[in-house]
Amino acid sequence: QVQLVESGGGLVQAGGSLRLSCAASGRTFSTYAWGWFRQPPGKEREFVASITRAGGYTYYADSVKGRFTISRDNAKNTVYLQMNSLKPEDTAVYYCAADRGGHGYTYAFAYEYWGQGTQVTVSS
Repeated sequence: QVQLVESGGGLVQAGGSLRLSCAASGRTFSTYAWGWFRQPPGKEREFVASITRAGGYTYYADSVKGRFTISRDNAKNTVYLQMNSLKPEDTAVYYCAADRGGHGYTYAFAYEYWGQGTQVTVSS
């Protein structure tokens, strides 16, 4: 069983930055791929970014490409989402997720484990 705990959310003005962290329990962190998803108010959960098992490939939603960066630190069992140039439309609950297959797919059902989420609010 893998437990995930997100942190780093909060309130920020448009144009600002936040870094989300997702700390994972378990000794198999390095074998998983990791993803970040978000759920804006009144909308469905959507893909944000993912990173493959070896960290060699990253994928991003078009809406965040060039502004967000996903990274992983296997020594710390932590995955990060650096968010720059934030916009009000980035307001959402952000979730990290783990994919045992290591692929880093962009669809939510590929991920077996999920965190509880952290709120990000961007004011205009």
